[in-house]
Amino acid sequence: MSSFDGIIIGGGPAGMFAAIIAARQGKRVLLLERNDRLGKKLLITGKGRCNVTNDCTAQEILQNTPRNGRFLFSAMNAFPPERIKAFFEENGCPLKTERGNRVFPVSDRAQSVLETLQNCLRRSRVTVKTARVKSILVEDGRACGVQTQQEAIRADWVILATGGVSYPTTGSTGDGYEMAKALGHTVVAAEGSLVPLETAGQDCQDMQGLALRNCGVKLLNAKGKVLYKDFGELLFTHFGVSGPTVLSASCHLKGEGCRLIIDLKPALDDSKLDDRIRRDLEVYKNRTMENALTDLLPRSMIPVVLRRLEIGPDLQANSLTKQKRRALVELLKAYSVEITGKRPVAEAIITSGGIKVSEIDPKTMQSKLVSGLYFAGEIIDCDAYTGGFNLQIAWATAYAAGMAVGE
Repeated sequence: MSSFDGIIIGGGPAGMFAAIIAARQGKRVLLLERNDRLGKKLLITGKGRCNVTNDCTAQEILQNTPRNGRFLFSAMNAFPPERIKAFFEENGCPLKTERGNRVFPVSDRAQSVLETLQNCLRRSRVTVKTARVKSILVEDGRACGVQTQQEAIRADWVILATGGVSYPTTGSTGDGYEMAKALGHTVVAAEGSLVPLETAGQDCQDMQGLALRNCGVKLLNAKGKVLYKDFGELLFTHFGVSGPTVLSASCHLKGEGCRLIIDLKPALDDSKLDDRIRRDLEVYKNRTMENALTDLLPRSMIPVVLRRLEIGPDLQANSLTKQKRRALVELLKAYSVEITGKRPVAEAIITSGGIKVSEIDPKTMQSKLVSGLYFAGEIIDCDAYTGGFNLQIAWATAYAAGMAVGE
Protein backbone atom coordinates (compact mmCIF):
# COMPACT_ATOMS: atom_id res chain seq x y z
CA MET A 1 0.00 0.00 0.00
CA SER A 2 1.30 3.46 -0.95
CA SER A 3 2.17 5.91 1.79
CA PHE A 4 0.70 8.68 -0.38
CA ASP A 5 -2.83 9.26 -1.61
CA GLY A 6 -1.61 11.36 -4.51
CA ILE A 7 1.38 12.82 -6.32
CA ILE A 8 1.80 16.29 -7.76
CA ILE A 9 4.43 16.76 -10.45
CA GLY A 10 5.88 20.27 -10.55
CA GLY A 11 6.74 22.65 -7.71
CA GLY A 12 5.69 25.90 -9.31
CA PRO A 13 2.76 28.03 -8.10
CA ALA A 14 0.08 25.68 -9.47
CA GLY A 15 1.77 22.55 -8.11
CA MET A 16 2.39 24.02 -4.67
CA PHE A 17 -1.11 25.41 -4.36
CA ALA A 18 -2.76 22.17 -5.56
CA ALA A 19 -0.69 20.27 -2.97
CA ILE A 20 -1.84 22.60 -0.18
CA ILE A 21 -5.51 22.35 -1.17
CA ALA A 22 -5.38 18.54 -1.49
CA ALA A 23 -3.58 18.15 1.84
CA ARG A 24 -6.13 20.36 3.54
CA GLN A 25 -8.75 17.82 2.42
CA GLY A 26 -6.91 15.26 4.53
CA LYS A 27 -4.93 13.69 1.69
CA ARG A 28 -1.35 12.44 2.05
CA VAL A 29 0.43 14.33 -0.71
CA LEU A 30 3.84 13.96 -2.35
CA LEU A 31 5.10 16.98 -4.31
CA LEU A 32 7.86 16.19 -6.81
CA GLU A 33 10.05 18.97 -8.22
CA ARG A 34 12.97 18.43 -10.60
CA ASN A 35 14.89 21.50 -9.33
CA ASP A 36 16.64 21.51 -5.98
CA ARG A 37 14.20 24.18 -4.77
CA LEU A 38 10.57 25.09 -5.29
CA GLY A 39 9.16 28.09 -7.13
CA LYS A 40 12.19 28.96 -9.23
CA LYS A 41 10.09 30.63 -11.93
CA LEU A 42 7.78 32.26 -9.38
CA LEU A 43 10.76 34.22 -8.04
CA ILE A 44 11.30 36.02 -11.38
CA THR A 45 7.66 36.90 -12.07
CA GLY A 46 6.70 40.55 -11.99
CA LYS A 47 10.37 41.50 -12.26
CA GLY A 48 11.04 39.74 -9.00
CA ARG A 49 8.05 41.32 -7.23
CA CYS A 50 5.45 38.65 -8.17
CA ASN A 51 2.18 40.00 -9.57
CA VAL A 52 0.04 37.60 -7.49
CA THR A 53 -3.29 38.28 -9.21
CA ASN A 54 -5.49 41.07 -10.54
CA ASP A 55 -7.99 42.70 -8.18
CA CYS A 56 -11.04 42.22 -10.38
CA THR A 57 -14.01 39.89 -10.82
CA ALA A 58 -13.91 36.35 -12.20
CA GLN A 59 -15.67 37.63 -15.32
CA GLU A 60 -12.99 40.26 -15.90
CA ILE A 61 -10.30 37.58 -15.61
CA LEU A 62 -12.04 35.64 -18.39
CA GLN A 63 -12.34 38.80 -20.50
CA ASN A 64 -8.56 39.17 -20.22
CA THR A 65 -7.95 35.55 -21.26
CA PRO A 66 -8.01 35.55 -25.07
CA ARG A 67 -7.12 31.88 -25.35
CA ASN A 68 -9.76 29.42 -24.09
CA GLY A 69 -11.14 31.74 -21.44
CA ARG A 70 -14.55 30.04 -21.62
CA PHE A 71 -12.99 26.76 -20.43
CA LEU A 72 -12.06 28.49 -17.15
CA PHE A 73 -15.59 29.68 -16.31
CA SER A 74 -16.32 27.12 -13.57
CA ALA A 75 -12.84 27.14 -12.03
CA MET A 76 -12.59 30.93 -11.98
CA ASN A 77 -16.02 31.44 -10.45
CA ALA A 78 -15.23 28.84 -7.77
CA PHE A 79 -11.93 30.53 -6.96
CA PRO A 80 -11.88 34.20 -8.05
CA PRO A 81 -9.12 36.72 -7.24
CA GLU A 82 -10.66 37.69 -3.89
CA ARG A 83 -10.07 34.16 -2.58
CA ILE A 84 -6.37 33.98 -3.44
CA LYS A 85 -5.93 37.45 -1.91
CA ALA A 86 -7.59 36.21 1.26
CA PHE A 87 -5.38 33.09 1.25
CA PHE A 88 -2.15 35.08 1.25
CA GLU A 89 -3.38 37.71 3.72
CA GLU A 90 -4.57 35.02 6.15
CA ASN A 91 -1.25 33.19 5.88
CA GLY A 92 1.01 36.11 6.69
CA CYS A 93 1.67 37.73 3.30
CA PRO A 94 0.02 41.20 3.18
CA LEU A 95 -0.81 42.43 -0.31
CA LYS A 96 -1.28 45.78 -2.05
CA THR A 97 -3.02 46.83 -5.26
CA GLU A 98 -1.27 49.04 -7.80
CA ARG A 99 -2.07 50.64 -11.14
CA GLY A 100 -4.07 48.38 -13.45
CA ASN A 101 -5.42 46.48 -10.40
CA ARG A 102 -2.18 44.53 -10.21
CA VAL A 103 -1.74 42.86 -6.82
CA PHE A 104 1.74 42.54 -5.26
CA PRO A 105 3.09 41.57 -1.84
CA VAL A 106 3.62 44.64 0.35
CA SER A 107 7.27 43.59 0.65
CA ASP A 108 7.72 43.93 -3.16
CA ARG A 109 9.52 40.58 -3.00
CA ALA A 110 8.43 37.41 -4.79
CA GLN A 111 10.29 35.58 -2.02
CA SER A 112 7.48 36.56 0.38
CA VAL A 113 4.94 34.76 -1.80
CA LEU A 114 7.14 31.69 -2.08
CA GLU A 115 7.80 31.59 1.67
CA THR A 116 4.06 31.74 2.37
CA LEU A 117 3.41 28.77 0.06
CA GLN A 118 6.30 26.81 1.59
CA ASN A 119 5.04 27.49 5.11
CA CYS A 120 1.59 26.24 4.11
CA LEU A 121 3.12 23.10 2.57
CA ARG A 122 4.90 22.37 5.85
CA ARG A 123 1.84 23.04 7.98
CA SER A 124 -0.26 20.83 5.68
CA ARG A 125 2.38 18.08 6.01
CA VAL A 126 3.03 17.82 2.27
CA THR A 127 6.10 15.71 1.52
CA VAL A 128 8.42 17.53 -0.91
CA LYS A 129 11.03 15.56 -2.84
CA THR A 130 13.53 16.45 -5.56
CA ALA A 131 13.03 14.07 -8.49
CA ARG A 132 12.52 14.19 -12.23
CA VAL A 133 9.49 12.20 -13.35
CA LYS A 134 9.89 10.18 -16.55
CA SER A 135 6.33 8.89 -16.94
CA ILE A 136 2.92 8.52 -15.32
CA LEU A 137 1.91 4.96 -14.42
CA VAL A 138 -1.52 3.79 -15.60
CA GLU A 139 -3.47 0.61 -14.86
CA ASP A 140 -6.90 -0.21 -16.28
CA GLY A 141 -7.22 3.32 -17.66
CA ARG A 142 -6.45 4.99 -14.34
CA ALA A 143 -3.36 6.90 -13.15
CA CYS A 144 -1.75 4.94 -10.33
CA GLY A 145 1.59 6.61 -9.73
CA VAL A 146 4.77 7.85 -11.41
CA GLN A 147 8.10 6.55 -12.58
CA THR A 148 10.99 8.84 -11.66
CA GLN A 149 14.57 8.43 -12.82
CA GLN A 150 15.22 6.49 -9.60
CA GLU A 151 12.03 4.64 -8.65
CA ALA A 152 8.35 3.89 -9.16
CA ILE A 153 5.99 5.57 -6.68
CA ARG A 154 2.40 4.39 -6.35
CA ALA A 155 -0.58 6.65 -5.61
CA ASP A 156 -4.32 6.92 -6.23
CA TRP A 157 -4.12 10.05 -8.37
CA VAL A 158 -1.63 12.37 -10.10
CA ILE A 159 -1.77 16.12 -10.78
CA LEU A 160 0.45 17.27 -13.63
CA ALA A 161 1.60 20.87 -13.08
CA THR A 162 4.92 21.08 -14.90
CA GLY A 163 4.30 24.41 -16.67
CA GLY A 164 5.11 25.21 -20.28
CA VAL A 165 8.39 25.82 -22.12
CA SER A 166 9.11 29.48 -21.36
CA TYR A 167 12.17 30.26 -19.23
CA PRO A 168 13.57 26.69 -19.57
CA THR A 169 16.38 27.45 -17.10
CA THR A 170 13.71 27.39 -14.36
CA GLY A 171 12.79 23.81 -15.27
CA SER A 172 9.98 24.47 -17.76
CA THR A 173 11.27 22.24 -20.54
CA GLY A 174 8.06 20.57 -21.74
CA ASP A 175 8.41 17.32 -19.76
CA GLY A 176 4.71 17.37 -18.88
CA TYR A 177 3.70 17.60 -22.53
CA GLU A 178 5.57 14.38 -23.31
CA MET A 179 4.03 12.55 -20.33
CA ALA A 180 0.54 13.62 -21.40
CA LYS A 181 1.18 12.71 -25.06
CA ALA A 182 2.29 9.23 -24.01
CA LEU A 183 -1.15 8.76 -22.44
CA GLY A 184 -2.98 9.84 -25.59
CA HIS A 185 -3.48 13.53 -24.89
CA THR A 186 -3.35 16.14 -27.65
CA VAL A 187 -0.79 18.87 -27.03
CA VAL A 188 -1.43 22.12 -28.89
CA ALA A 189 1.94 23.32 -30.23
CA ALA A 190 3.62 25.60 -27.69
CA GLU A 191 4.76 29.09 -28.62
CA GLY A 192 5.60 32.22 -26.71
CA SER A 193 2.87 34.44 -25.35
CA LEU A 194 3.47 37.70 -23.49
CA VAL A 195 6.67 37.94 -25.47
CA PRO A 196 8.52 40.90 -27.04
CA LEU A 197 8.19 41.42 -30.80
CA GLU A 198 10.85 41.74 -33.47
CA THR A 199 10.54 44.47 -36.09
CA ALA A 200 11.81 45.27 -39.59
CA GLY A 201 14.16 48.12 -40.34
CA GLN A 202 16.42 50.09 -38.06
CA ASP A 203 14.03 52.59 -36.44
CA CYS A 204 13.35 50.72 -33.20
CA GLN A 205 17.00 49.78 -32.80
CA ASP A 206 17.98 53.46 -33.16
CA MET A 207 15.62 54.27 -30.27
CA GLN A 208 16.88 51.37 -28.14
CA GLY A 209 16.22 51.94 -24.44
CA LEU A 210 13.53 54.58 -24.99
CA ALA A 211 10.46 53.89 -22.82
CA LEU A 212 7.12 55.56 -23.56
CA ARG A 213 4.77 55.70 -20.56
CA ASN A 214 1.47 56.74 -22.14
CA CYS A 215 0.91 55.73 -25.73
CA GLY A 216 -1.87 54.10 -27.70
CA VAL A 217 -1.09 50.80 -29.41
CA LYS A 218 -2.97 48.88 -32.11
CA LEU A 219 -1.97 45.57 -33.69
CA LEU A 220 -3.19 45.26 -37.29
CA ASN A 221 -3.13 42.21 -39.55
CA ALA A 222 -2.14 42.22 -43.21
CA LYS A 223 -5.66 43.35 -44.21
CA GLY A 224 -5.62 46.25 -41.78
CA LYS A 225 -8.03 44.66 -39.29
CA VAL A 226 -7.41 45.65 -35.66
CA LEU A 227 -6.45 42.49 -33.76
CA TYR A 228 -5.78 44.21 -30.44
CA LYS A 229 -5.58 47.72 -28.99
CA ASP A 230 -4.23 48.98 -25.69
CA PHE A 231 -2.93 52.03 -23.85
CA GLY A 232 0.11 52.22 -21.61
CA GLU A 233 3.82 51.55 -21.63
CA LEU A 234 6.07 50.56 -24.55
CA LEU A 235 9.82 50.02 -24.80
CA PHE A 236 12.06 50.17 -27.89
CA THR A 237 14.82 47.54 -27.87
CA HIS A 238 17.77 46.28 -29.91
CA PHE A 239 15.45 43.79 -31.67
CA GLY A 240 12.16 45.71 -31.81
CA VAL A 241 9.53 46.48 -29.18
CA SER A 242 8.61 45.31 -25.69
CA GLY A 243 6.75 46.60 -22.64
CA PRO A 244 3.30 45.71 -21.19
CA THR A 245 1.23 46.84 -24.20
CA VAL A 246 3.42 44.86 -26.61
CA LEU A 247 3.45 41.73 -24.44
CA SER A 248 -0.34 41.65 -24.40
CA ALA A 249 -0.50 42.38 -28.13
CA SER A 250 1.75 39.36 -28.77
CA CYS A 251 -1.13 37.08 -27.68
CA HIS A 252 -2.96 38.12 -30.86
CA LEU A 253 -0.13 37.98 -33.39
CA LYS A 254 -1.29 35.81 -36.28
CA GLY A 255 0.51 35.17 -39.55
CA GLU A 256 2.67 37.57 -41.50
CA GLY A 257 2.15 41.19 -42.47
CA CYS A 258 1.18 42.45 -39.00
CA ARG A 259 1.90 46.04 -38.04
CA LEU A 260 1.99 47.87 -34.75
CA ILE A 261 0.47 51.35 -34.90
CA ILE A 262 1.63 53.63 -32.08
CA ASP A 263 -0.21 56.82 -31.14
CA LEU A 264 2.59 58.88 -29.62
CA LYS A 265 0.25 61.70 -28.56
CA PRO A 266 -3.03 60.04 -27.50
CA ALA A 267 -4.14 63.04 -25.40
CA LEU A 268 -4.26 65.28 -28.51
CA ASP A 269 -6.44 64.90 -31.59
CA ASP A 270 -5.01 65.82 -35.00
CA SER A 271 -6.16 69.44 -34.81
CA LYS A 272 -4.78 70.08 -31.31
CA LEU A 273 -1.52 68.33 -32.15
CA ASP A 274 -1.15 70.48 -35.28
CA ASP A 275 -1.70 73.60 -33.15
CA ARG A 276 0.91 72.39 -30.68
CA ILE A 277 3.47 71.76 -33.43
CA ARG A 278 2.83 75.18 -34.98
CA ARG A 279 3.43 76.86 -31.62
CA ASP A 280 6.71 74.99 -31.16
CA LEU A 281 7.85 75.84 -34.66
CA GLU A 282 7.07 79.51 -33.99
CA VAL A 283 8.91 79.54 -30.66
CA TYR A 284 11.94 77.79 -32.18
CA LYS A 285 11.66 79.24 -35.70
CA ASN A 286 15.36 80.05 -35.87
CA ARG A 287 16.46 76.59 -34.77
CA THR A 288 17.07 73.51 -36.87
CA MET A 289 14.30 70.90 -36.96
CA GLU A 290 16.46 68.58 -34.87
CA ASN A 291 16.41 71.15 -32.06
CA ALA A 292 12.89 72.53 -32.64
CA LEU A 293 11.14 69.28 -31.61
CA THR A 294 12.80 68.76 -28.22
CA ASP A 295 9.69 69.87 -26.30
CA LEU A 296 7.50 67.54 -28.35
CA LEU A 297 9.50 64.31 -28.60
CA PRO A 298 12.21 62.40 -26.70
CA ARG A 299 15.67 63.25 -27.98
CA SER A 300 16.41 59.77 -29.39
CA MET A 301 13.16 59.74 -31.37
CA ILE A 302 13.69 63.01 -33.23
CA PRO A 303 16.29 61.78 -35.79
CA VAL A 304 14.14 58.70 -36.53
CA VAL A 305 10.97 60.76 -37.07
CA LEU A 306 12.76 63.26 -39.31
CA ARG A 307 14.29 60.44 -41.35
CA ARG A 308 10.87 58.87 -41.86
CA LEU A 309 9.47 62.15 -43.13
CA GLU A 310 12.55 62.86 -45.25
CA ILE A 311 13.11 66.13 -43.40
CA GLY A 312 16.73 67.17 -43.08
CA PRO A 313 17.77 67.57 -39.42
CA ASP A 314 19.48 70.86 -40.30
CA LEU A 315 16.38 72.34 -41.95
CA GLN A 316 15.39 75.66 -40.36
CA ALA A 317 12.12 75.31 -38.42
CA ASN A 318 10.54 78.30 -40.16
CA SER A 319 11.20 76.58 -43.51
CA LEU A 320 9.04 73.52 -42.81
CA THR A 321 6.24 73.29 -45.36
CA LYS A 322 2.58 72.93 -44.41
CA GLN A 323 2.55 69.55 -46.17
CA LYS A 324 5.46 68.24 -44.11
CA ARG A 325 3.92 69.60 -40.90
CA ARG A 326 0.71 67.66 -41.60
CA ALA A 327 2.76 64.58 -42.39
CA LEU A 328 4.41 65.00 -38.97
CA VAL A 329 0.99 65.10 -37.30
CA GLU A 330 -0.09 61.94 -39.11
CA LEU A 331 3.10 60.11 -38.19
CA LEU A 332 2.89 61.01 -34.49
CA LYS A 333 -0.72 59.83 -34.34
CA ALA A 334 -0.02 56.61 -36.25
CA TYR A 335 3.63 55.59 -36.05
CA SER A 336 3.72 52.30 -37.95
CA VAL A 337 6.15 49.48 -37.16
CA GLU A 338 6.33 46.29 -39.24
CA ILE A 339 6.37 43.15 -37.08
CA THR A 340 8.54 40.30 -38.34
CA GLY A 341 7.80 37.85 -35.53
CA LYS A 342 8.01 37.01 -31.84
CA ARG A 343 11.14 36.59 -29.79
CA PRO A 344 12.01 32.94 -28.97
CA VAL A 345 9.63 31.08 -26.65
CA ALA A 346 12.45 30.79 -24.10
CA GLU A 347 12.10 34.57 -23.58
CA ALA A 348 8.31 34.48 -23.19
CA ILE A 349 6.66 35.17 -19.84
CA ILE A 350 4.02 32.53 -20.50
CA THR A 351 3.52 29.63 -22.91
CA SER A 352 0.64 29.60 -25.36
CA GLY A 353 -0.41 26.04 -26.16
CA GLY A 354 -0.45 22.90 -24.05
CA ILE A 355 -2.96 20.20 -23.15
CA LYS A 356 -6.06 20.55 -25.33
CA VAL A 357 -8.88 21.86 -23.14
CA SER A 358 -11.54 19.66 -24.75
CA GLU A 359 -9.75 16.68 -23.17
CA ILE A 360 -10.04 18.12 -19.63
CA ASP A 361 -13.11 18.34 -17.36
CA PRO A 362 -13.43 22.13 -16.74
CA LYS A 363 -14.90 21.69 -13.24
CA THR A 364 -12.34 19.24 -11.84
CA MET A 365 -9.36 19.55 -14.21
CA GLN A 366 -9.43 15.75 -14.51
CA SER A 367 -8.39 14.15 -17.80
CA LYS A 368 -11.27 12.83 -19.89
CA LEU A 369 -8.93 10.13 -21.23
CA VAL A 370 -7.26 8.86 -18.05
CA SER A 371 -9.17 8.87 -14.77
CA GLY A 372 -7.16 9.92 -11.74
CA LEU A 373 -5.00 12.25 -13.85
CA TYR A 374 -5.46 16.00 -13.35
CA PHE A 375 -3.89 19.14 -14.78
CA ALA A 376 -3.14 22.56 -13.25
CA GLY A 377 -1.51 25.78 -14.37
CA GLU A 378 0.40 26.70 -17.49
CA ILE A 379 0.46 23.16 -18.91
CA ILE A 380 -3.20 23.71 -19.92
CA ASP A 381 -3.83 25.49 -23.22
CA CYS A 382 -5.02 28.78 -21.67
CA ASP A 383 -3.18 32.06 -21.50
CA ALA A 384 -4.04 35.65 -20.65
CA TYR A 385 -2.73 39.18 -20.82
CA THR A 386 -0.10 40.60 -18.50
CA GLY A 387 -1.34 41.94 -15.17
CA GLY A 388 -1.61 38.97 -12.81
CA PHE A 389 -4.18 37.12 -14.91
CA ASN A 390 -1.98 34.10 -15.69
CA LEU A 391 -1.10 33.47 -12.07
CA GLN A 392 -4.81 33.69 -11.26
CA ILE A 393 -5.39 30.93 -13.83
CA ALA A 394 -2.74 28.86 -12.05
CA TRP A 395 -4.39 29.36 -8.63
CA ALA A 396 -7.91 28.64 -9.90
CA THR A 397 -7.05 25.48 -11.85
CA ALA A 398 -4.89 24.23 -8.97
CA TYR A 399 -7.76 24.82 -6.54
CA ALA A 400 -10.17 22.92 -8.82
CA ALA A 401 -7.80 19.95 -9.07
CA GLY A 402 -6.91 20.01 -5.37
CA MET A 403 -10.57 20.06 -4.33
CA ALA A 404 -11.49 17.32 -6.83
CA VAL A 405 -8.89 14.86 -5.53
CA GLY A 406 -9.99 15.65 -1.98
CA GLU A 407 -13.50 14.55 -2.78
